[in-house]
Amino acid sequence: MIKVRIPTPLRPLTKGQGEVEAKAGSIVEMIETLNDAHPGLKDRLCDESGELRRFVNIYVNEEDIRFLKGKETSLKDGDEVSIVPAIAGG
Repeated sequence: MIKVRIPTPLRPLTKGQGEVEAKAGSIVEMIETLNDAHPGLKDRLCDESGELRRFVNIYVNEEDIRFLKGKETSLKDGDEVSIVPAIAGG
């Protein structure tokens, strides 16, 4: 199982849970699994073409997936995934 940290803005979709577990072999699979359990989550993370939204950062064991294999990044039991929305300000 993979531990997934859910950011505060997405917690209404996970019934307030800040952390959920998923069984998945990649980020893509994880998003699908999470969406099955928590409908609407994928729409918040991915655009219409299935690509990760620009303002969504995902880390596996504290490593940004953009520097790994993006959404094809492999996952294994015990991994910790953090979903972090980018925060804009001025």
